[in-house]
Amino acid sequence: MTQTIVRLGYVAMSVNLKNCSPSQTMTYAQFTKMDDREAVIRKLEQIAISNVQNCLRLLKHNKGHDVRFFRLSSRLVPLATHDALAGWDYLTPMIESLRELGKFAMENDMRIDFHPDHFVLLNSPKPEIFKQSLLVLKLHHQLLRAMGIDLQHRCVMHVGGNYKDTEASLERFVTNWADVPTGIQKMIMLENDDKSFTLLDTLYLCEKLGIPLVFDYHHHLAHHKEKNWESEWERVIDTWKHSPLPPKMHISSPKNEKEFRHHADYIDLQMFLDFLQQIKGSLPEIHCMIEAKQKDQALFQLMEEIKKRKDIQLIDQATFLLL
Repeated sequence: MTQTIVRLGYVAMSVNLKNCSPSQTMTYAQFTKMDDREAVIRKLEQIAISNVQNCLRLLKHNKGHDVRFFRLSSRLVPLATHDALAGWDYLTPMIESLRELGKFAMENDMRIDFHPDHFVLLNSPKPEIFKQSLLVLKLHHQLLRAMGIDLQHRCVMHVGGNYKDTEASLERFVTNWADVPTGIQKMIMLENDDKSFTLLDTLYLCEKLGIPLVFDYHHHLAHHKEKNWESEWERVIDTWKHSPLPPKMHISSPKNEKEFRHHADYIDLQMFLDFLQQIKGSLPEIHCMIEAKQKDQALFQLMEEIKKRKDIQLIDQATFLLL
């Protein structure tokens, strides 16, 4: 049986590093209160550069803990896609910082990606929302290119809105997909969600359109037609057959029974191990993105608990082998 390597990552920011937010922002209301447009654009550029530099600090922090899987904040450039700033060349002032960030990630074998916000809806029936969604994805495309990162499978998204008709919403995604530029298509991964589109719904799209599926175990437990995800696992793995990257999943734990869909501060080790025992040996390597309120601290605490297990062999501070 193939042994399975598990690599852990976390999302966007650290609870341990001080003054290191990658999501500093300026609201449109603040923007409109400033009279000097050139001055306010310079301020926006300074915020964006600071956000990227803080991302680099985060990657250096991660390197010290062997964390080589990380989701970058999708809010690096405030107001980048707002109509009021159409034509703004936000990329040029950031280019050196972005190149440095990408270079550091590649030199240290780090897998980095994005998760655009929930308002990116490729299956929207409204043309203006679809168009705005493409603008947001183009921003991610440009940031990755500027970093020198291989674009393939670097943006995970939800399928989109359900609009009270699952089947029609799935078919609208297929129709709209034809209008998504090839370079952006190449970036996309899809995940099953906790309210609208189940694992089976998402698998339908991924298999039809050749998109890798990011399995969210917590979402599946919260929203499923059939509890038996194990019977579909080989299909999930198969969606990654043309990707240069190992399959990716999301791991989180329910806050409590009443607020089951909400993410807890930390990861329930037993819940995680229950999943891992089912997939052990089914693939050589899997990357697990921790979605927990305590960010890097949730990863560190999980690894402290894992260290005590006799059925797991540590590879480094954030990677282990299932025995």
